[in-house]
Amino acid sequence: MIILQNAMEKSNLFKVDEFGVKNYNYGALGLLSVVLFAVINMSLGYVTFVAETSVVGSPVKNYADAFWLMLMSSTTIGFGDVYPITLVGRITVFIMFLLGVGILGGVGAVFANKIFGFADTNIKNRELRKQNEEILQQNEKIYQKLSVLEDKLEAFNKEAK
Repeated sequence: MIILQNAMEKSNLFKVDEFGVKNYNYGALGLLSVVLFAVINMSLGYVTFVAETSVVGSPVKNYADAFWLMLMSSTTIGFGDVYPITLVGRITVFIMFLLGVGILGGVGAVFANKIFGFADTNIKNRELRKQNEEILQQNEKIYQKLSVLEDKLEAFNKEAK
């Protein structure tokens, strides 16, 4: 997790706004996630293809079957029509299950955040906090001016008596 955070810091896929909050480029992150997902699916699919097609009785007959197995594993659907019977095949399915759920869950969270506007609410809250701070500063200036005017009025009243 720390490695991923360091990579994100060095990637410059974010801008720091006036409130000091990092706003990530979700389009680039989404595209990167989809590409990573595809590469992992294809790579682990190939490993599964090599491991499974050499075994008699394996439901994995070709690369398309192995790729389908990886897709079904990554989405946690797993229809059961294609399944691994070798240890290597089972390990690749397990790895794809973990990585696929993580990547697809992350992409889903990004899209849900954008669609339902949770990020926009946070931005509005930060804007309101900044406006409140400005209002408080303005009120303090007005209070100081009023204090000066009160002092002048008291001095004027003392002179008039």
